[in-house]
Amino acid sequence: MNETAAPEPILEPDLPIIDPHHHLWDLRPMVPMFPQPHHHFIAALVDNAYYTFDQHNAHLTSGHNIIGTVFMECGAFYNGAYGDALKPVGEVEFVNGVAAQSASGLYGPGRACAGIVGHANLMLGSGAGAVLDALHAAAPGRFKGIRHAGAWDADPEVLGPPFHHPEGLYRDTTFRTGFAELGKRGLTFDAWILEPQLPDVIDLARAFPDQPICLDHCGTPVGVGAYKGRLHERFDIWRSNIRELAKCENVVVKLGGLAMAFCALPEDGPAAGHGSEHLAALWRPYIETCIEAFGPQRAMFESNYPVDYWGAYYAVLWNAFKRLTRSASAGEKAALYAGTAARFYGLEGLAG
Repeated sequence: MNETAAPEPILEPDLPIIDPHHHLWDLRPMVPMFPQPHHHFIAALVDNAYYTFDQHNAHLTSGHNIIGTVFMECGAFYNGAYGDALKPVGEVEFVNGVAAQSASGLYGPGRACAGIVGHANLMLGSGAGAVLDALHAAAPGRFKGIRHAGAWDADPEVLGPPFHHPEGLYRDTTFRTGFAELGKRGLTFDAWILEPQLPDVIDLARAFPDQPICLDHCGTPVGVGAYKGRLHERFDIWRSNIRELAKCENVVVKLGGLAMAFCALPEDGPAAGHGSEHLAALWRPYIETCIEAFGPQRAMFESNYPVDYWGAYYAVLWNAFKRLTRSASAGEKAALYAGTAARFYGLEGLAG
């Protein structure tokens, strides 16, 4: 994480922020699997193979007022001794320990991993309930829900080797049987798909109108592989689906993820050292469309770090967001930067 560019002044340094989407991992054992990482996302993984609490805390103290964060599942520290279904419990156990470190106050006033989103394989059907109970038992005060990613595309160049989600996962009957177990326990669900799959999330949200769902990364516009150079062409399709999904009152949206390699916003990654003004201009059509559709009370800015390191340094990323909300009221900013995340993930104590 060699951020050698001249630092930008931090905009609105006192604005309280809950960063509702970041990862922690040690992927060094996987690096030999990708000796020549041709895919941009693989390259980013290799660059960030080891992303610890210390590294993330350095970003949390880089000048923006990060009062708390939510950890998002990423396959870190699974415990194989628990068996295939329960091995994701190891990740929640690991992160709960990190959260305890942060809660000690030794690393500053911010509360990293105050909320934890884990993973359970919903293709276990009703059997997913036992996994959800074990995840909750591993961090009863912090576990908030799960993400079961469904990102898929027919072009293997779009996602690259790490992702093997089946086509149409969110429409699968067995998946939905497992999905119903979330509602029985009052848990949240984070949905990660690619832009062409937005109709799958719309269908899922309509089928479970009482289940809180968060759409990650603005629905992930795609600008690589078969979609290279087609962001403008597909924007109206994306916008139409975002507006349709926003009609589902049980859905909120995360504003971010646009600096991922998948999105090509920017195309050339962090080496170019783009500033926040340039990034804000690239992201404005997507961010403003989402806020207009969902409203500030159902939208939250996210860092998606370290994945978004591909296109934006942490401090610059939040500066870009703040440029996009210059004309927002104090109440709107309070919701977008902390309030919506606190309400969705049950972190009201952080937001005041």
